[in-house]
Amino acid sequence: MSAFKDNLLAGKTAFVAGGTSGINLGIARRYAELGARVAVCGRNPEKAQAAAATIGHGAIGLSCDVRDYAAIRGGLEQSVAKLGQLDIVISGAAGNFVAPALGMSANGFRTVVDIDLNGTFNVFRACYDLLKRPGASLIAITAGQAVNPSMFQAHVCAAKAGINQLIRVLAMEWGPAGVRVNGISPGPIANTEGMARLAPTPEAEKAITSRIALRRYGEVGEVAESAVFLVSDSARYVTGTILDCDGGSQLGDARDRTQGQGLAG
Repeated sequence: MSAFKDNLLAGKTAFVAGGTSGINLGIARRYAELGARVAVCGRNPEKAQAAAATIGHGAIGLSCDVRDYAAIRGGLEQSVAKLGQLDIVISGAAGNFVAPALGMSANGFRTVVDIDLNGTFNVFRACYDLLKRPGASLIAITAGQAVNPSMFQAHVCAAKAGINQLIRVLAMEWGPAGVRVNGISPGPIANTEGMARLAPTPEAEKAITSRIALRRYGEVGEVAESAVFLVSDSARYVTGTILDCDGGSQLGDARDRTQGQGLAG
């Protein structure tokens, strides 16, 4: 059960880049449920329209690629024309695949950095003069790889580390105008494309959950609640922060090593 009032975001407009699936779609849906006017964007126009239809509440779907500054600017302007000046902007478009650095092409590395890091800059830079200031709230979706090096994830580690620093710098530069910039770092989240790629079998899933303090995957709705908190008045003095919504997965390997050693109890 949510702790937030049903009309918490009434009168606000939210733009969710990468909002056609997974975590970002869950955030967009939750914002709409709480009264916000919502626009979601993705590269595929059919998927964008389908996502908006599943959200309901008058949500609109827009086609734009976050790697193309002019395109994302155009999508933001369309959103403002149809829904009004922006209160909330989420940058969540991401790419990932599993590969060792020596098995990764330069183009593959560049593509992930371009979607994740450059895309986040493009979304935030392009939206700035379309924001309601003061009071606007920006959130970038990052990941634990930003601070914890992970084998076969050199591209993601580099991109997400850049996003974390971008969040902090923009929070400093834009804070005087009353614009808050934060991040959410989800842990392993069930029923997402990312986990389908990183843990495609029950055995792989068990290996991951055994290391998480809470011993389970998170849910899309749990990340969405974190995204609601960060744009709410409850977080009005929070900026430049990376909120870990990860079940303790970034704390380290939490497997029980006491069994059979006489240390339990």
